[in-house]
Amino acid sequence: MQAERMQFTRRGILGAGAGLCAAAAAWPVRAGSVAKGDFPVSHSEREWREMLTEAEYHVLREAGTERAFTSPLNDEKRRGVFHCAGCDNRVYTSVTKFESGTGWPSFYAPVMGAVGTMKDDSLLMSRTEVHCARCGSHLGHVFDDGPPPTGKRHCINGVALTFRPVPKA
Repeated sequence: MQAERMQFTRRGILGAGAGLCAAAAAWPVRAGSVAKGDFPVSHSEREWREMLTEAEYHVLREAGTERAFTSPLNDEKRRGVFHCAGCDNRVYTSVTKFESGTGWPSFYAPVMGAVGTMKDDSLLMSRTEVHCARCGSHLGHVFDDGPPPTGKRHCINGVALTFRPVPKA
């Protein structure tokens, strides 16, 4: 039998990545995976639980992942700014948003200085986790398969964001 040659395409690779992320969403949450340190905005765990919905708390404070294609922000096309749902920090703008096909809002760059990153070796793989630079909340992950000009794909949980459209003139 002759082995068929595998074809690697951008869509196929992104689809595989989306499948891995979707599988990851079903795995148990890593304890203590939210960025640690001194952040301008901080609250006790009790205060975070009181201010956030259950889904927001799971993603922002426990580094959980929402299911793919469940966030209305994935389909948001208006001009505007995406803010951290934990502290209202401006983290991404609609100018850098693009359709990745992965099921999560994707951006090729954050607002300058708005996010931090750290190594994430959970789920038997090495990734780069993205967190809010103002409150340390988990937002998602960044990958090296995005479009120009950065080549980055910030794959962000919609529940970690709030959106404010730019008022029409």
